[in-house]
Amino acid sequence: MAPAAYRRYMEELRPCVVQISGGEPLMREDVVEIVRQIKGGTKLPYTILVSNWSLMTEQKYLELREAGVDQFSVSLDFPDGRHDDFRGYPGLYGHLEDLIPRLARLGHDDIVLNSCITSENLGEITAIADNARAWGVNLCYSAYSPRRTGCRDYFPGSPEQLVRLNAELDRLEARRDKTNWIVNAPATLEATRRYFANGGTPGCTAGMRFLVVTASGALQPCSMQFQRYRLEDRERMIREFTRTNRCDECYVSIRSYLDKSFPQLLWENVSGFLALK
Repeated sequence: MAPAAYRRYMEELRPCVVQISGGEPLMREDVVEIVRQIKGGTKLPYTILVSNWSLMTEQKYLELREAGVDQFSVSLDFPDGRHDDFRGYPGLYGHLEDLIPRLARLGHDDIVLNSCITSENLGEITAIADNARAWGVNLCYSAYSPRRTGCRDYFPGSPEQLVRLNAELDRLEARRDKTNWIVNAPATLEATRRYFANGGTPGCTAGMRFLVVTASGALQPCSMQFQRYRLEDRERMIREFTRTNRCDECYVSIRSYLDKSFPQLLWENVSGFLALK
């Protein structure tokens, strides 16, 4: 779609949060204008750009901020050069190590590392947290889904892997402080443990509480379900897919938030500002 076409989707769907992802969204030379069309000069929707940052520069970062990006989510799988090997992109970690701390020092507090937990990086969960702290940014964990790649090798579901996962998450929880630099709520990380232990999490509301707009303008219930609908057919998507959906094969960050009730979300996000006696 051309950038201007996104305005219609904002008007019809009226989302409170939009995540711009890919693929790699920075490959689109018109991504800044797409952000402007999504925001429409208003504060909402809260807009997140998810990228590997291989193409990010300081100038592009500032342009995207001015256009309306509220949060930059940067993928990080390892706290060192192994990130390059895992992503198949030589020099990527060095680029992040230089750019992220430099932009963090500008003081906008809008960069969040996103680390997908896999069998390969189980032992690096707290080390990645150390990276976020050292670079002056926040950190969000997500959970690997074999449905996305068709490969179950990276799913940490064996007894030995689960012991290691729980030990790492226990150490991570011990590091929490008032700065909220670990974005995931404790309840979210507990649900992540259960997802890996059980091999899935039922009760997904894809298509109703969240959905995907493809680059060509079709609606999908989620990025891993490929039934496609026109914008005008969203109610049919809910009837045909959401009401009958039995998929339990992911617990990605989007779902981990939207599975929660509104009171729970409200409490997790504002309780730190309240003092009850």
